[in-house]
Amino acid sequence: MPDHKTPPSEMIRVPSALIPVVRQLSQLHTEGHTIGLLQGLEELISKFDSNIDIDVAPSSKLVLQLEEKLETKLEAISGQLEKLSRAISSNRYNSQPKQRRQANPYQQTQVELLALPPENLAPRLGLTPSSLTAEKEKLSPKEFLSWTRNRDPRSIGWEYHCNDRLYHPVK
Repeated sequence: MPDHKTPPSEMIRVPSALIPVVRQLSQLHTEGHTIGLLQGLEELISKFDSNIDIDVAPSSKLVLQLEEKLETKLEAISGQLEKLSRAISSNRYNSQPKQRRQANPYQQTQVELLALPPENLAPRLGLTPSSLTAEKEKLSPKEFLSWTRNRDPRSIGWEYHCNDRLYHPVK
């Protein structure tokens, strides 16, 4: 199967007036800013009128008018290209857009957990209140704390206090 890859570099002919612009484009491409370059060029080209209707006859007057318009456009393109180059180097056109940090209106702040009765803690740990009580009685306080930490969705350990008969979170 023949290889259809484009050679690493190809020589092309461009009008002398375009040589500095093409060199600048080539440099930006070499530096890896191809996607940003294409986006910027697309924006730039869309700003110019592509429906110029000039009859390019051998008459030197029309050719001079065309050259003047071309020079004006090239100066504008050069200026825009410089702006584009600065924008690329300041990451305005990055090939991988950075995610914007916006406050999530639904994001909740961390809530301090309060002591829970067995009927509220058991479902949090994926248990029934009776199995929670059985584990509490079977394990030492230190083992129970470790065991609940392993079962808790936020890895919080719980210890039982006899005085209020509630399970208290331990960070």
